[in-house]
Amino acid sequence: MCVRSCFQSPRLQWVWRTAFLKHTQRRHQGSHRWTHLGGSTYRAVIFDMGGVLIPSPGRVAAEWEVQNRIPSGTILKALMEGGENGPWMRFMRAEITAEGFLREFGRLCSEMLKTSVPVDSFFSLLTSERVAKQFPVMTEAITQIRAKGLQTAVLSNNFYLPNQKSFLPLDRKQFDVIVESCMEGICKPDPRIYKLCLEQLGLQPSESIFLDDLGTNLKEAARLGIHTIKVNDPETAVKELEALLGFTLRVGVPNTRPVKKTMEIPKDSLQKYLKDLLGIQTTGPLELLQFDHGQSNPTYYIRLANRDLVLRKKPPGTLLPSAHAIEREFRIMKALANAGVPVPNVLDLCEDSSVIGTPFYVMEYCPGLIYKDPSLPGLEPSHRRAIYTAMNTVLCKIHSVDLQAVGLEDYGKQGDYIPRQVRTWVKQYRASETSTIPAMERLIEWLPLHLPRQQRTTVVHGDFRLDNLVFHPEEPEVLAVLDWELSTLGDPLADVAYSCLAHYLPSSFPVLRGINDCDLTQLGIPAAEEYFRMYCLQMGLPPTENWNFYMAFSFFRVAAILQGVYKRSLTGQASSTYAEQTGKLTEFVSNLAWDFAVKEGFRVFKEMPFTNPLTRSYHTWARPQSQWCPTGSRSYSSVPEASPAHTSRGGLVISPESLSPPVRELYHRLKHFMEQRVYPAEPELQSHQASAARWSPSPLIEDLKVCNCSAPDTGNMELLVRYGTEAQKARWLIPLLEGKARSCFAMTEPQVASSDATNIEASIREEDSFYVINGHKWWITGILDPRCQLCVFMGKTDPHAPRHRQQSVLLVPMDTPGIKIIRPLTVYGLEDAPGGHGEVRFEHVRVPKENMVLGPGRGFEIAQGRLGPGRIHHCMRLIGFSERALALMKARAAALDIAMIKMVAPSMASRVIDRAIQAFGAAGLSSDYPLAQFFTWARALRFADGPDEVHRATVAKLELKHRI
Repeated sequence: MCVRSCFQSPRLQWVWRTAFLKHTQRRHQGSHRWTHLGGSTYRAVIFDMGGVLIPSPGRVAAEWEVQNRIPSGTILKALMEGGENGPWMRFMRAEITAEGFLREFGRLCSEMLKTSVPVDSFFSLLTSERVAKQFPVMTEAITQIRAKGLQTAVLSNNFYLPNQKSFLPLDRKQFDVIVESCMEGICKPDPRIYKLCLEQLGLQPSESIFLDDLGTNLKEAARLGIHTIKVNDPETAVKELEALLGFTLRVGVPNTRPVKKTMEIPKDSLQKYLKDLLGIQTTGPLELLQFDHGQSNPTYYIRLANRDLVLRKKPPGTLLPSAHAIEREFRIMKALANAGVPVPNVLDLCEDSSVIGTPFYVMEYCPGLIYKDPSLPGLEPSHRRAIYTAMNTVLCKIHSVDLQAVGLEDYGKQGDYIPRQVRTWVKQYRASETSTIPAMERLIEWLPLHLPRQQRTTVVHGDFRLDNLVFHPEEPEVLAVLDWELSTLGDPLADVAYSCLAHYLPSSFPVLRGINDCDLTQLGIPAAEEYFRMYCLQMGLPPTENWNFYMAFSFFRVAAILQGVYKRSLTGQASSTYAEQTGKLTEFVSNLAWDFAVKEGFRVFKEMPFTNPLTRSYHTWARPQSQWCPTGSRSYSSVPEASPAHTSRGGLVISPESLSPPVRELYHRLKHFMEQRVYPAEPELQSHQASAARWSPSPLIEDLKVCNCSAPDTGNMELLVRYGTEAQKARWLIPLLEGKARSCFAMTEPQVASSDATNIEASIREEDSFYVINGHKWWITGILDPRCQLCVFMGKTDPHAPRHRQQSVLLVPMDTPGIKIIRPLTVYGLEDAPGGHGEVRFEHVRVPKENMVLGPGRGFEIAQGRLGPGRIHHCMRLIGFSERALALMKARAAALDIAMIKMVAPSMASRVIDRAIQAFGAAGLSSDYPLAQFFTWARALRFADGPDEVHRATVAKLELKHRI
């Protein structure tokens, strides 16, 4: 493994490559077994690993240093420290363990910077699956080299992981010979390791080519007589290797694969049709491949004689109404070509299903680049920005087409585009629905109530995004806009919003890769807001006020499309390899859409008309977050509403008489219990809290406890029910449910704004069969209770994962060594005995791996799921405080009739209780009445769900965004 001194991203040096190939290309001579060039015979290609097959440590270090605000070059300098006798080289010769290396390496880095450096996280990133992935261009090259009969080898400076396995994240079957420095005890550039590799290959030095990214390693290989290639960029290196070997290492058409069995079409009849269409006289075979691009209409590459063509067809089977309209695609591209919009050159539309089984059209193949990854890896920031600018420009060109001049004035209905689209996609979704998705039901009701007024009518693409564009290989210029299946006349802002989908999706999303977890400023990619302003500026338009509606609608459409793909996958009709996953993706995307609907709702909340409730209405406990979970699992407790026989649907219950008979009886029983048993016990309970025995549980509380609904046990019990394993439930849930044990939840930290779970800094590090916890927590409610047996701990397992996948939750027994309670914290002078609120340090606390909840990286998801019910419980308690305060105030101040006020916010509770205290005068401040305690907790709960300022700022930003 090598370390490069240059960390900059590789350029796409297209002009240089073309000139280089013309100058150095040699004709392939001899058999497939041997390749000749200038009298030499090449029989093997030897690859270094880091920097050649996978990213180099230097490149990883550069990324890590930026993320952790470490001065650039620190890691490289520390890696090179000591030369052959430094910790890095000794580690790669297996002279020291991973633990020993990290200890010495951490010391070196810390001495350089005069502060602690988290080298563990660098090592985790270096060896993570996310980073240590083989470059696709090298995988393809190795496949072609072996297909020609040459041998392949990997000669790597690598090391042993803590699990005693060598770090070689490659498919070993790709190589005839594998030589690893940690296994041999010698590293490059030691000549012995090169000779060992050649011996195992059975070759002379002149019969091999060696690729490495470090000059010192190449120099020693060349001295032995091995031909060398310096790798600065894998793509360029493969081109140079092609020139030396004399045959191509990148075959076929990009983004194609063999035709799937379920998507095969009859070649003979297709070939006859094409010969008649093109006037071709050939006896050669028709070459047919399938594009893996697109989700709906199967698309094929055709090579016949000297013509490169593309065929798009309707999928087989029964189709949804008005879907897969390839006839419209053909018409729109033919018309737009005359308007100067870059589109492929369409040749013919065949509506005769007897030719290949379904209607299709044929167009010329447009060679160029399709960027599937919206983060545009491998490009310079300026090039990335130019790509997105070109994308924006071509969208403006589409929206500026004169409809009458190109004969498209009847291509769609004029006006009311969004209402029609909402109806269309609701219909499409219903036709492919396989189960009830709560967010889709909410959107189906919400969207028609918040329709924007359409300002203009233009051609709309309907599926405009980066990976539907073909770019020039050398310039940031769009050569062709593809996939016009959903095009029509309509509101152009729908296209603009749809082109920003990737901005709100995570990079791990399997169908449409996103960039919401990327640093767009560092990448050079304009943010969604800037991209929208760019569009408005080019079109001479003021920014719209309902951007969130357009985004909600866009994700709703995606969800409906994914549901259609999923439904077709059940019958084997879908063309996408991801089709079977889309059942899970539909729910995820619909939740994203609802998030935008909620944001838009803030802006128009006061204007919302009263509507009847959903036909199918559900209460969803967990507010879903926008971070995609690869397993697709998302836990809900969805309970259908009560039947009309028991309650008025949509009506607010404002009196006990409106409750159903069973609930009404329960209400009266509970009211009687409170009046007869609880209220009379208040003075005794207050006396206990002021006594020396206050840190011991009151026996009276134990006698009165019938509901066992104290915080934080309720949230922890729900967490275990929803996310815990059977073993975790058996050990912790049963005692909590029975009230025999108490628990706490350790999330809040003194150094960060912990209301946002992604900010936490406490670490969870994997070590053998344990997790080791280190962190500083405070305001840990209930930890001082002598019955507290369980701490639910939240910390970071991978600080380099996407932002919402860094955290994990562990179940920590309170008798585990290393848990140090520093002090109890008071709230306005109250200790809240016996549970209290502790400040705690966790120092090298070792917890078995089986105590992880749900899995590493699922902490944010768990925290969000726990917060939903927790907020409901806080509101219930606040309502109770408020009603009790109102009752006391009525009795004290002989107020006029007060009907009933339902409190839903802590601030309102504080005001009500404060008025009650005012009515009692000085007595309201004393412990003679519970008002002071009510007020204290009402005030404290304004922090429990996040400070008021955070919520105010959020609302303000949403309001102001539309007015800037």
